[in-house]
Amino acid sequence: MRSFRNLIIASILAGSFLLAYSCTPGACFDEMTAFMKTSLYRDSTGILTAPDSLSLWGVGMDTNKIYDAKKSLKQAFLPLDDSSVKCKFTIMINGVYDTLTAWYSSYPHLISKECGYSFYHDLDSVHTTNYKIVKISITKNSITNLSEENIRIYY
Repeated sequence: MRSFRNLIIASILAGSFLLAYSCTPGACFDEMTAFMKTSLYRDSTGILTAPDSLSLWGVGMDTNKIYDAKKSLKQAFLPLDDSSVKCKFTIMINGVYDTLTAWYSSYPHLISKECGYSFYHDLDSVHTTNYKIVKISITKNSITNLSEENIRIYY
């Protein structure tokens, strides 16, 4: 009788232990921010090439300076404002300034139970002032937290 009671108590304790740990939230290891991924190409060759120097500022953003005279940078990650339909950036490639404007729409997306929601974006169009940038092409309109190129800048 005593061993049966010990078995019941052990089962209750084991069940309580499993129940307590099954309700504990896990850690979030996913990338939460959906950046617009921009690759830099030489217009003369069409090859992915890092400029000698790249600086990038967000116009009217909290984080004004995004990149400061970066060398060997072939891809830039541009943050978009979830509460707006456009973002403007000042970009300096090899000492020449240009302005890049992106128009998009944003929507919430559930990453996971542990991580919660993030905002994804659908890119409508991108325009530039064409001082250093020769052309821009959109390669993927859907801006997510995956590592996929969204636009190509030819300089």
